[in-house]
Amino acid sequence: MNREPTLTYVYAVAVPTPELGRTVASLRGVADAALSLLPPLDATGPAAPAFVTSQVPHADWREEALRTHFEDLGWLEATARAHHHVIQALSDRATVLPLRMATLYQDEERALAALREQRPAFADRLALLAHHAEYGVKVYVRPDVAGAGDAAPPAAAPAPASPGKAYLQARKRQHHAREDRYQQAARAAERIAAAAAPHATHAVRHPTQSGALTRGEAGEDGENVLNDAYLVPDDRAETFRRAVQQAGEDLPGVRVDITGPWAPYSFAMPAPRTTDPRSGTGTDAPGGPT
Repeated sequence: MNREPTLTYVYAVAVPTPELGRTVASLRGVADAALSLLPPLDATGPAAPAFVTSQVPHADWREEALRTHFEDLGWLEATARAHHHVIQALSDRATVLPLRMATLYQDEERALAALREQRPAFADRLALLAHHAEYGVKVYVRPDVAGAGDAAPPAAAPAPASPGKAYLQARKRQHHAREDRYQQAARAAERIAAAAAPHATHAVRHPTQSGALTRGEAGEDGENVLNDAYLVPDDRAETFRRAVQQAGEDLPGVRVDITGPWAPYSFAMPAPRTTDPRSGTGTDAPGGPT
């Protein structure tokens, strides 16, 4: 019987250990596929970075099929959840360098060739990420405070004016009130970022979010004005949290969300430029396989 053609799906790079091998063997990946280490764990030689992989059906994962799948929100959500579940479970046991969802190779031989080519960069990055985790810090302007500010009456009743002029004056007051609030929010965001920086080794500033993505951890709405990721040493995690929380206290109309610890997606994926928050200098993350 001919086996169905497959592609090699790569989730992450990690240094193989017996504990990692047991974790890999216990997990299922996208399309409920079994995971494996590539190359397999070799107890006779020094450990070098390996890929965590699974085999997926060629018919469902070839380029033409993926174009269709990427328009299916249900498929995207299920696949992203499965990919993230693998990464997070691995990161609980080892330092991992996560790769993009749907990182695919025609076969294991081509995956191995890419791994060998980039092993020095992978090894350097894994050394940087060891004993660190990613934390997210998001700052929001609360909509309830914004609305209250817009509706606030003036301190003194203005002289009677035509309806048109009164409308323009009200719109001008609202515009100035909003500008003031966003300037305050921007200053608050920078204050919080400055408090976080000394406790992290690297930071990435992501684009702010909009729409449904602005709903916070507690289900509160607001306009996102800061969306940062920090690479934090494990032994400074609590200090980092306290510093951010304290910086966000007593800021009217501002909400601060801290998330994590996460696997270091923002500091391991190809292409993002990371910034050392203490020096302001940037370093480029090594590119993953293409």
